[in-house]
Amino acid sequence: MERIEINKYIQDHIRDFHRSRLESLKQLKLQKILTRKNPYLFKAKNTLTAQDIVKGILDAHLSSQEETLFGKFLEGLAIFICTKVYNGKKSAAEGIDLEFKKQDVYYVVSIKSGPNWGNSQQVRKMKDAFKKAKIILRENNKKLNVVAVNGCCYGRDDQPDKGEYYKYCGQRFWEFISGDKNLYLDIIEPLGHKAKERNQEFYKSYAKAINEFTLIFAKDFCSDGKVDWEKLVKFSSSIRK
Repeated sequence: MERIEINKYIQDHIRDFHRSRLESLKQLKLQKILTRKNPYLFKAKNTLTAQDIVKGILDAHLSSQEETLFGKFLEGLAIFICTKVYNGKKSAAEGIDLEFKKQDVYYVVSIKSGPNWGNSQQVRKMKDAFKKAKIILRENNKKLNVVAVNGCCYGRDDQPDKGEYYKYCGQRFWEFISGDKNLYLDIIEPLGHKAKERNQEFYKSYAKAINEFTLIFAKDFCSDGKVDWEKLVKFSSSIRK
């Protein structure tokens, strides 16, 4: 597959990632994220200023959200590349992201960002999705060799054979869906396309949010210049009547 095609896809779609994170930041409400964060943790860490609490809450929220948004971008990139190389397709099956045939094997793939993506219950749900997909695919061809793969866009797992499925991470995953052992390195450079300009716009909105949220927090949850922890805990955790 030509690198120019991959670079163009990345440059075209990385804009959506930056746009989504910026729009999400602009739409945030302090009260909404306050109810999702642990007030006891800030007290245990002896966080004393309104700005430090606001920054901690906002940074944690944005980090989690960016992982999700960027994970969707990488999933789309992997499907695009596999479609070009192996005529793969985005799967319509629940819990499956990608399907493609390579040589005499039909692969069903669940794509995750990194190797430590879920707990035992979530892994079990993925395995159930693999089982269902195999049953459906073999309805018309009982001899079809279907192999399930958990593909992780970064990281490492040196024991890929998990019995019921394979887990390919990092270089192993990108080579699996493209046939190119160096692809995992080649995609890093175009990811920085206009990143400086886009991040400057993001950080202007980030600074604005910090300042605005700090003023709101100080007004609503501070008394005599100190954090009113009881009021904060009641806001996030009390029974609504």
